[in-house]
Amino acid sequence: MPAPASPSARLHEDGALDALFALGQPTRLRVFRHLVTIAPNPLPAGGIADALGCLQNTLSTHLAILSRAGLITGVRDGRSILYAANFDGMRGLVNYLLEDCCGGRPEVCAPVFEQLERSCGCAPAPTAGS
Repeated sequence: MPAPASPSARLHEDGALDALFALGQPTRLRVFRHLVTIAPNPLPAGGIADALGCLQNTLSTHLAILSRAGLITGVRDGRSILYAANFDGMRGLVNYLLEDCCGGRPEVCAPVFEQLERSCGCAPAPTAGS
């Protein structure tokens, strides 16, 4: 039986699970990907609903789940909330997933980071032992 995770590692794992759960639903994945494509420009919920052909009343639940998972941010603008992709949240998820990449040989994971950098400029920095 594996040793129990430390409290800080457990919280990190819980955060990764929350983010993966949030992205594991088709509408939420489409919302996140859409916000990435229009970054850094935020959109109100109505604009997201229109762009994706979603009902606004169900979209608010999806936005709340993505926000709690740290994948999007919402900023109040008058009576509206403007939503944007949270690249720091996605970096955290990618870093967690690749933390022990290739048995501590970061050069093996370099192509993954290089591809992220080329595609969006949001590559996480490889860390020692990853």
